Amino acid sequence: MARTIQSLERAAAMLRLLAGGERRLGLSDISSSLGLAKGTAHGILRTLQQEGFVEQDAASGRYQLGAELLRLGNSYLDVHELRARALVWTDDLARSSGEAVYLGVLHQQGVLIVHHVFRPDDSRQVLEVGAMQPLHSTALGKVLSAYDPVAHSEIVEADRTAFTPHTVTGLADFEGLLDMTRARGWAADVEETWEGVASVAAPIHDRRRMPVGAVGVTGAVERVCQEGEVRPEIIAAVRDCARAVSRDLGAGRF
Repeated sequence: MARTIQSLERAAAMLRLLAGGERRLGLSDISSSLGLAKGTAHGILRTLQQEGFVEQDAASGRYQLGAELLRLGNSYLDVHELRARALVWTDDLARSSGEAVYLGVLHQQGVLIVHHVFRPDDSRQVLEVGAMQPLHSTALGKVLSAYDPVAHSEIVEADRTAFTPHTVTGLADFEGLLDMTRARGWAADVEETWEGVASVAAPIHDRRRMPVGAVGVTGAVERVCQEGEVRPEIIAAVRDCARAVSRDLGAGRF
């Protein structure tokens, strides 16, 4: 059995304690409830407080959960809701395009795949939920970089690796691609990340009209493209899917 880290177990127990019962608890209450010495409990609380997971009331000295936990919880709920709202629409997109469909969100200077619908041809495929894709070369990543200010600032400062001879790495050229993405509402990746593979993606917005993710189709170049250009019917299908998910998230019409 893998060894656990005792301090993390204690911190987790402390957060659970603060999440239930009384709204605020004093140091003595926390230490006695968890069977910890006051000094140990105070050290953990101080660390949690520095990280924003716990707050201390100035008047009473009692502790309560902090705003950082709410932010993390909202982030989880946003991704969970995004995936739930996209399930039907991404299935439809895979059927209409005949290609694999990916749903991605910004995570740690890359694109985290949170949903993957297999290409509907019964071929052997590998589920890529949880995989990371680069921001600068994939269609999903370009969409996020174009519409999400955080993604944009991260990719501008990051090293843009050339995965193939087609990868755009220069900042001026990359910014031009982002301008084009914003102007037409979609982005493409034609052999910029993987040889022989092309993709197209469009942004998904929430009720605040904020970009919360991107949806895209990926497949062999000869199927996704025609004479070097992404097939217009695939572009239209991807954009329709993105609009439908955005509407389900409360974004209204785009």
